[in-house]
Amino acid sequence: MGRLNEYQIIGRRLPTESEPEPKLYRMRIFAPNTVVAKSRFWYFLTKLRRVKKAAGEIVSVNQIHEKRPNKVKNFGIWIRYDSRSGTHNMYKEYRELSRAAAVDALYQDMAARHRSRFRSIHILKVVELEKTEDVKRQYIKQLTVRGLKFPLPHRIQKSKAVFSAQRPTTFY
Repeated sequence: MGRLNEYQIIGRRLPTESEPEPKLYRMRIFAPNTVVAKSRFWYFLTKLRRVKKAAGEIVSVNQIHEKRPNKVKNFGIWIRYDSRSGTHNMYKEYRELSRAAAVDALYQDMAARHRSRFRSIHILKVVELEKTEDVKRQYIKQLTVRGLKFPLPHRIQKSKAVFSAQRPTTFY
């Protein structure tokens, strides 16, 4: 299991006399727990729709689970992140078991390659790439070849005997 979970959060502005039924806003947020997920929801809603936490309410918080967690899938992720020199848009691909695991791999990759922090990365969209033709990046494309094998040469067999009459061979 990865560190992150996927949450669907629905919130709205508090009802007033002028607007008794305010518009609902739904977001899919990747966070380690519900507290951080709600906090990220209010962070994005404040930027997008100018709705503060004090003037709003959360209607529901649901954790989204992967439909097939044992199947390896390819994911494409669009992000915007702030670096030391400016704001950049990016598209990255990952091969993982779930959307949350792919986003977790994204955060690790961005920290390693670009020294980017969790707070400076905004995930715009995560899609599962069903067809192998949709895969754009070569480092993921090479893993989608049919009949791909990972041979393990030079395996050393373990023997139960402490002393042996001849030297063991390790090439099989």
